[in-house]
Amino acid sequence: MDVGETMELVRQAILLLLVVSLPVLLTALIVGLIVSVLQAATQVTDPTLSFVPKILAVLLALAITGPWMIEMIVDFGKQAFGN
Repeated sequence: MDVGETMELVRQAILLLLVVSLPVLLTALIVGLIVSVLQAATQVTDPTLSFVPKILAVLLALAITGPWMIEMIVDFGKQAFGN
C-alpha cells in the first residue's frame, strides 16, 4: 500500500465518520433548539430540562440508526482490511 492508497483510505474513514455521526448530531441539535425555544418562551431556566430530552432523543436515534451505522462501519472495515 503506497501513500496515495493510504490517504484515500483516511479520506474515506473521515467521510464515513461524518456520515455515521450525522443522524445523532442532527437529532441532538434539533431537540436542543426546540427545548431552547420553549425555555425562552416560558422563561424556565432549569439546566436539566435541556439535557433529559436530548439524551432521550439521542438514545432513540441510536436505537433507530444503530444497525445502519454498524453495517456501514463493518463494510468499511472489510474494505480496508481486504486491501
